[in-house]
Amino acid sequence: MDYLKGKGAQINVPNKFASHVISTESADGLDEELLTEKPRTQLFKGTPKKIISTNKSPDIGLSASVNPYQGCEHGCVYCYARNSHEYWGFSAGLDFETKIIVKPEAPQLLEKEFLKPSYKPKTIMLSGNTDCYQPIERKFELTRKLLEVFNKYQHPVGIITKNALVTRDIDILSELAKSNLVQVIFSITSLDEKLRQKLEPRTASAKKKLIAMQKLAENNIPVGVMNAPIIPGLNHHEIPDILKNSANAGASFASYTVVRLNGQIGKIFYDWLQKNFPDRVEKVWHQIQDLHGGNVNDTAFGRRIKGDGKISEIIRNLFEVSKRKYFGAKSFTPLETSHFRRGGAYSLF
Repeated sequence: MDYLKGKGAQINVPNKFASHVISTESADGLDEELLTEKPRTQLFKGTPKKIISTNKSPDIGLSASVNPYQGCEHGCVYCYARNSHEYWGFSAGLDFETKIIVKPEAPQLLEKEFLKPSYKPKTIMLSGNTDCYQPIERKFELTRKLLEVFNKYQHPVGIITKNALVTRDIDILSELAKSNLVQVIFSITSLDEKLRQKLEPRTASAKKKLIAMQKLAENNIPVGVMNAPIIPGLNHHEIPDILKNSANAGASFASYTVVRLNGQIGKIFYDWLQKNFPDRVEKVWHQIQDLHGGNVNDTAFGRRIKGDGKISEIIRNLFEVSKRKYFGAKSFTPLETSHFRRGGAYSLF
């Protein structure tokens, strides 16, 4: 089959939980699903009992997140969330970006949590797993409804997205920002539009993200940039320009992560490399391995996010120098939790 434009993954890898798999063997020796036509997006209804997910990872800034969607149309080929799609019986490959689970009760479930007498407010991240502003958000508006709940209860929320659709909700975000209850981070991988279209085909372009960043900043909504993932041999040289453009657009926060290819993502990414950059497959692959102690996958806290070794040091130094140059001492102020309205009503005393 020809290259699938508009898709990140070009294959469906077997689900590790499946006891039986029907597949064909490619010329590269990979078992994969035989595709005869471009897969269409399918939507499935999710019925979770609770909507707030928690983690105890020491290298993730926030321990609580809400994800109104599972799977992501953005199609970022490197996305760590691909592996979680296997728990739903799908492939981490093309299924992840074409079979999307929608959680229509997410706003009601969030409010139910806030109403519990035992609930203690702490910053919740929207898009801890998949992007809350992916294309189907235009139709379902679950993220907007979630923000309305956050605003009603004056609860702090952080947002990370690759989509300019966030500007639609400036009215609610502005209200939250007045009480220091929101921060928005734009994930920017590359300013090279040709590379962006291959790496993350249905995300907003870097130009649109920067325009969106500026619009939010002009409305006094704190914005930042996550330069992620940094992939040596593909986009690491763009760090200074990404930070410069983000700072000029009003960003007051900057951070980064390096690529890691856990689970099935390694197979998906290697196939993608062969099809898009056949002249540098081994170079990029070996440099990724250098970041993670000789492997492309990594579960070691700290190293899995920033990497280790000589290439990691080069990336870290380039980022820190660029951050000092363009951001100076600017940073996010911790979000407020003391404004939380238990019960959703204003307190008179």
